[in-house]
Amino acid sequence: MIEFTYARASDPSHALLLGAAQDARFLGGGTNLVDLMRETVERPRELVDVTGLAAGIAKTASGGLRIGAATRNTALAEHPLIRSRYPVLSRAVLAGASAQIRNMATVAGNLLQRTRCSYFYDEEGSRCNKRAPGQGCDALEGLNRGHAILGASDACVAVHPSDMCVALAVLDATVEIEGAEGTRSVPFANFHQLPGETPQIETVLQPGELITAIELPALPLAAHSAYRKVRDRSSYAFALVSVAAALRVEDGTIAEARIALGGVAHKPWRAAKAEAALVGQPASAELFRRAADAELADARPLRDNGFKIELAARTITAVLSDLAGDAA
Repeated sequence: MIEFTYARASDPSHALLLGAAQDARFLGGGTNLVDLMRETVERPRELVDVTGLAAGIAKTASGGLRIGAATRNTALAEHPLIRSRYPVLSRAVLAGASAQIRNMATVAGNLLQRTRCSYFYDEEGSRCNKRAPGQGCDALEGLNRGHAILGASDACVAVHPSDMCVALAVLDATVEIEGAEGTRSVPFANFHQLPGETPQIETVLQPGELITAIELPALPLAAHSAYRKVRDRSSYAFALVSVAAALRVEDGTIAEARIALGGVAHKPWRAAKAEAALVGQPASAELFRRAADAELADARPLRDNGFKIELAARTITAVLSDLAGDAA
């Protein structure tokens, strides 16, 4: 039986104080916390009801949008300003989970969901450094078809499961965090961490801190963006590879490009090398493929997932080609 203390965070400061008082590591709930508790992978001593956090989407003074932490995923995907100004985000949210889950899942919960690696869930029969630091990683030599090809380490090869986060990475979003010492903003690219030797530390959240909002910058480029998810079945499946991209083409030349990948790393993967290879070059499928290959040159496949390199390259090329064709 799991025993825990329960408190309602109608006043966010109450939750912050409760979290800071813990001796054990403090984990954000995420959309799959209940699943992990059922499997006894997580045994929290204290739980905080964060439904008192703000929901809703509002314009910011700088021309962007502020999304409250408790905003439901369905409301986010269907919001007129998201659909018109940031279509990649709307499409990424709709590509994730089922309609019923999107109706209940929140923006902050999506950010904090944990990997679906089967070895992470198999507490009785598998070693997992993310679940029990220092234990080892059975995925390295096990069934690793869905695991990471970029940014992994000998300690962990799990991938981040979120679709929404891949879009937020390409949009240069900012995560607003509130703690006992005040409010701070973290660039989305820095919010999640690569595994290194400490795969159990997944984000920069500190004990006692809560996500209170996500901010999107005013980004004209984002209006011409797309998301594509490649998976084993057409719905309710996690990405083998996903691509979020935005492209601006002027007189046949790429003026601006942004690319992020999902399903390939421990965090949403911003494809900086591919972006650098594109800007200032004439748009073509050949160029898009070279840029994809440049990004994936450092990929390190495992026994079962080498196909992801070619799959990612083809998906990047296809998404950019579609965006360039629309621009033309």
